[in-house]
Amino acid sequence: MYIQRKIHPEIRKHLDRKEFTIITGPRQSGKTSLIQDLFRELRNENKTVAYITLEDRDILSAINTHPEEVFSFVKRPVKSLDGTQKGAERIYLLIDEVQYAADPSNFLKCLYDVYGENLKVIATGSSAFYIDSKFKDSLAGRKRIFELKTLSFDEWLLFRGYRSLLDELDLIRGRNEYISPDYRQLLQLFNEYLVYGGYPSIVLENDKAEKVLLLKELKNAFLKKDIDEAGIANHEKFYLLLVLLSGKTGNLVNKNELANTIGVDNKTIDKYIYVLQNCFHIGLVKPFYANHRKELTKMPKVFFKDSGMRNIVLNRLFDFKDREVPYHFLRFRQRV
Repeated sequence: MYIQRKIHPEIRKHLDRKEFTIITGPRQSGKTSLIQDLFRELRNENKTVAYITLEDRDILSAINTHPEEVFSFVKRPVKSLDGTQKGAERIYLLIDEVQYAADPSNFLKCLYDVYGENLKVIATGSSAFYIDSKFKDSLAGRKRIFELKTLSFDEWLLFRGYRSLLDELDLIRGRNEYISPDYRQLLQLFNEYLVYGGYPSIVLENDKAEKVLLLKELKNAFLKKDIDEAGIANHEKFYLLLVLLSGKTGNLVNKNELANTIGVDNKTIDKYIYVLQNCFHIGLVKPFYANHRKELTKMPKVFFKDSGMRNIVLNRLFDFKDREVPYHFLRFRQRV
């Protein structure tokens, strides 16, 4: 059974708009499940809807020939240029893995400009770096990008079958002096969340040894694809930077120090960090200064977007039960 993600209502609301809906985020974060759920919803509402994936080589080859070849596989909408747009049937086209197109920007731009409001495209793409390098400015004003992250702790509880604890979590967050009778259980579960992270396939696996193996497979597969797609020449130095940043979570990023440690120049460090950011592995938090110039030039802090991925990179998947997680951590509102 599909468990609805927190971002689902926001995306669903956007389906009424003309702009195309692009869903991006880490690999294996649940984008395909989300878009398939949207497909079922629209179909149950008797909308004219079609679903394709560009992992299908026949479809991919066709659209790389010309964008309108996609209508060899789905119903063609009325062209907005015909003067018959008003009152025409709106067709919803859901495209999974749009980044596989040779030129996804041109592909989507052509569909948007020719078919207008008669065609609503909802597309997923696995890597923001890959999309950024192909999605040119020609799509400005024609799309909105939604990022589907790995599971928040609230979503983690749902996936693990602890729906009843969500109300208790809201009470903890809403009342400063409230002490929950379930706080020990919540802390134990939160510890597990911190160790193994929020990738859905990892969360749904109950065996801890299997969780570790799955995380290793995800790490190796993700990094290989990220390195290949980004054109990284020196794989070892790229991975070494990832390990160094894993150990610096929450600390300042000194690019000069990193460059000297790894044996590369600062431009290479900038490129590696850019790739890691746009493949959703890390995020950088800039310091706050009233002087904006200082804010731009001072060193940022680094954090990992998924704690499980960070821990498997460091090979530190030990149990947190001997560490007491501060109770106030549970008061933090989870990211969507």
